[in-house]
Amino acid sequence: MAFNRFSMLLAIRLIIIMMALAVSGLLLVTPGYHAGTLLALVITAALVWEIIGFISRTNQELSRFLDAARYADFGQRFEFKQLGAGFSELGDTFTHILDRFREDRQEHEGELRHLKALLEHVPVPLISIYGDGTIVHWNNAARRLFGSELPAKLSELDAFGREFRERLDRVKAGDRFLADFHVDGMTQRLTVSASEIVVAGKTERLISLQDIQSELDGVQLTAWRDLVRVLTHEIMNSITPVASLARTAADLVDDARKKIQGNDEGITELTDAKDAVETLARRSDGLMDFVGSYRQMTRLPDPDKKPISLQTLFHDVSLLATANWQEEGISFFSHVEPEQLKVSADGQMLEQVLINLLQNAGQVLADREAASVSMRAGLNPRGHVYIEVSDNGPGVSDDIMDKIFVPFFTTRRDGSGVGLALSRQIMIAHGGTITCKNNITHGARFTLVF
Repeated sequence: MAFNRFSMLLAIRLIIIMMALAVSGLLLVTPGYHAGTLLALVITAALVWEIIGFISRTNQELSRFLDAARYADFGQRFEFKQLGAGFSELGDTFTHILDRFREDRQEHEGELRHLKALLEHVPVPLISIYGDGTIVHWNNAARRLFGSELPAKLSELDAFGREFRERLDRVKAGDRFLADFHVDGMTQRLTVSASEIVVAGKTERLISLQDIQSELDGVQLTAWRDLVRVLTHEIMNSITPVASLARTAADLVDDARKKIQGNDEGITELTDAKDAVETLARRSDGLMDFVGSYRQMTRLPDPDKKPISLQTLFHDVSLLATANWQEEGISFFSHVEPEQLKVSADGQMLEQVLINLLQNAGQVLADREAASVSMRAGLNPRGHVYIEVSDNGPGVSDDIMDKIFVPFFTTRRDGSGVGLALSRQIMIAHGGTITCKNNITHGARFTLVF
């Protein structure tokens, strides 16, 4: 309606100008009306100037409206009252359109903020890799995964493992694989999934990096427990009657020896039989004790976590595990930084792990010159409490490094293969990890991370 009025007003102005021109022309050809002709021409010029201004003001307001829409300047307001009757409706229409634009934009921004908030709270780290090697970290989980040194380029992923970087460089849409991720002295097993999306003509690879190490540890722990439970049950069922019959046979031999006293040849044969039966009984008892030691792996209780002072824990453990080290020529050093550092753990379980590690270190350092063991605790760059037990012994060979935490595996003739496997299960039960690496110089270093 406002545009119809604008057309009407414009038509009226044009008609008036045409009439003024007609009057000016008539006066111009009529002698004696010079003053009237001049006045008519002035009026005509004024009308032309007014219609030019009328159209210009409308065009300016229309241009302002288009610029406001183009640059999202939704605070603009349009008042056309000075342009005449009906133009206030046009101004209201422009203002209403901008208000609708503003509401739609606010709604879209709200949806975008909502999606970003959801993305930030997704527990799976998400990153994008663009064609030029640029990396974008989409959520908080991704930033936590990479820590303080966020890689901005694909080449910077070498800091987290060269193989990890190479596999991400070659990843294609639909790929899914496992990869080792090294950060702040810890190794995590990640499942990597990739997809490809195109936004505004720009192609990117969207990659999810999910830490499944705890799940793998839990599944592996359950599998070993089930295996050990079955093996110990079957072995105990078989060996228990053998041990019982062997002890009974030894007693029967003693009774027979008493009955045939005086028969030296018979007594000698019974003595040999008794020795054989007693040997069988001892080996059976030893096998039962050996199998029984594995049962504790299947009966590990849930840890009773409480805040523990690591200074106090180190003091108690060193008294128990290093009592004879000075006589054996093994030096021991412990340090906690900060001194008041505490860890939430089951004190008895953690004490058992540390004693086992110290005893292992003492055994590998037997008869070694300048033997030394250190035990340290502190906070790693991610704020996790860690404990390190390090020695200057021969270290662990690379071919068995991945096997030392496997139940039943041992390199000592008198070893049971239980200690390190049980230590690993205790750390898994605490939601932590235990790893082993060789020192740069000599010896091995076991690290517990909570």
